[in-house]
Amino acid sequence: MIDQTLTPISEQRRADGSVMSVLDDVGNTPLLNLTEFARHCGGQDGVQMYAKAEWANPGGSVKARAALKIVQEAMTAGKLGAGQTLIDSSSGNTAIAYALMGAVKRFAVHLVMPTNVSRERKALVKAYGATLIESDPLEGSDGAIRLVREIVAADPQRYFYADQYNNDANWRAHYEGTGPEIWRQSQGRVTHFVAGLGTTGTFVGAGRYLREQNPAVQLVAMQPEDELSVIEGLKYLQTAIIPGIYDPSLVDRHLTISAETAWEATQELASKAGLFVGISSGAAVAAAVQVAKELSTGVVVTLLPDDGSKYVSLGIFD
Repeated sequence: MIDQTLTPISEQRRADGSVMSVLDDVGNTPLLNLTEFARHCGGQDGVQMYAKAEWANPGGSVKARAALKIVQEAMTAGKLGAGQTLIDSSSGNTAIAYALMGAVKRFAVHLVMPTNVSRERKALVKAYGATLIESDPLEGSDGAIRLVREIVAADPQRYFYADQYNNDANWRAHYEGTGPEIWRQSQGRVTHFVAGLGTTGTFVGAGRYLREQNPAVQLVAMQPEDELSVIEGLKYLQTAIIPGIYDPSLVDRHLTISAETAWEATQELASKAGLFVGISSGAAVAAAVQVAKELSTGVVVTLLPDDGSKYVSLGIFD
């Protein structure tokens, strides 16, 4: 029997009277304690390690934060109006977030993704009603960027090009959300922040906020060890198109992680910590553990960008 005292979700409203939606759940993700896992991997007793569980966002990843900020600012500025189609390139998670927001806010979404992204990601994009345009798998995310630019140039009036790699709303989402959450949840004790570089929005936004709160916080940027090391969601910036929002002056230290190390850490997180996460999460934890092993005291914080559900078909968990 339905409890008639509960207000249906469709009728719940914000303080300003507007109707709430699933997008109100973006942000405020849990900060998980991975200290025991770090010690299992060789971390010192005086070091604590934590990670943000970003799969708790609608759409299942950290990219919901940037995608929502990009959409909100575009609508406010009149850049994403009636009849226009949002278009962008993505290796997966941002595409899923855009598709979800298009379904909620009723605008068309076209997404350019490399052909070789996992079938789960393609299925999720289509489930939300977005149009998938596949780019050359050998060109990776850079090939998707080049293709989306060609499409927009051919019909600029039709599209709002979200351009996550060069849109300041990307890093601002983390400056206004992720960074303050980490500072609050760690009670201001964070000493090292470790994040992977993809669009670089998470590292730049959260890192910039944390640096303003405490100039002594060490910002560690992680990327694949070379251009042949494929870690979903991350870029090897030395040979990639550099995101316009990237601020290298924020980096205190660069760390590189091999694809094999990322896969092993992803498997270990599932079997030893009960965390079913994606490959970029494994890479982030591997880098954070490396930092933790070098310290005698400190609080190391990283992010788990998504869960493992979109990577099952890759065979990583077989």
